[in-house]
Amino acid sequence: MLPPTLDQRVRDAVKFFWATRTDQVQRQGSASGMKDHGSRAAVTGGAQMDGFVRFVRDLLCESGLPLGAIHHQGRIEIPGWYRSEKKWDLLVIVEGRLVAAIEFKSQIGPSFGNNFNNRTEEAIGSAADLWAAYREGAFKPSARPWLGYLMMLEDCSASTKPVRSCEPFFRIFPEFIGSSYKKRYEILLTKLVRERLYDAACLMFSNSEIGQQGIYQEPSQELSFQNFAASLLGRARAIGGMLPV
Repeated sequence: MLPPTLDQRVRDAVKFFWATRTDQVQRQGSASGMKDHGSRAAVTGGAQMDGFVRFVRDLLCESGLPLGAIHHQGRIEIPGWYRSEKKWDLLVIVEGRLVAAIEFKSQIGPSFGNNFNNRTEEAIGSAADLWAAYREGAFKPSARPWLGYLMMLEDCSASTKPVRSCEPFFRIFPEFIGSSYKKRYEILLTKLVRERLYDAACLMFSNSEIGQQGIYQEPSQELSFQNFAASLLGRARAIGGMLPV
């Protein structure tokens, strides 16, 4: 059962996201005097998602996992198959067994094109790399680990307007025709879950104004935080129930 305070705690993480972004822009702008460089820092600053990382960590602990099994700072690399190792944003490792690996990502405007393609390739590649490593016994004696992906996207004019598609030789799939980057992220994460590259994914939209009040949107129940948390905590409770008291 999910805690009744779930929505408020998600809102707190959304507030933290926007407060951290604002602080990054202000600090970078003050240091360099270059507004555009400050905006770039806000796009790439990983600390923005720390509120979500800590929230998920706390949920896992409340589900019975020891704090020492949850890793999100320092050396948190695990082996890959196509590369030597990959650093995930949060790992759950219980008694030498890989239980879960989660990525926490965000994208802020104004540029979405190249960043969307990079996020897509990264999400697919990271999952394919992990599953190949698992197949080859990199994490034995682990059972199949739980893989999750959480994404925060800025809801703005640049992310909601239709994107022009290039079709010089072959037709694109119909779901992409006239779609915005906002819609394309929804398509991406839905397909990642349905193709079983990830066990669950969460997609949230929020803008820089009302987001500071913790207001956010989700495109579907399938990609909701509630669904994401229910899937993850179900695995956590199953593992926690097998731990010695």
